[in-house]
Amino acid sequence: MTEVIVTARKWGNSIGATFPAEIVSKERIRPNDRLVVEVRKVVPIKELFGTFKTKKTAQQLKDEMRAGWE
Repeated sequence: MTEVIVTARKWGNSIGATFPAEIVSKERIRPNDRLVVEVRKVVPIKELFGTFKTKKTAQQLKDEMRAGWE
């Protein structure tokens, strides 16, 4: 199994994705082959800023992390 990030594109009334030639060759994918695709949306890191809510201060979180390393 090979993991690759592809971009979804408009294809008529549907959405399609193309696979890089290296993956097609490596996995020996041919037209009309049936594939199992796991779909996970990639979320840009900048969209995550401000979404983590906690009652602890940054210093408390840092201290807890450091305690785990000892």
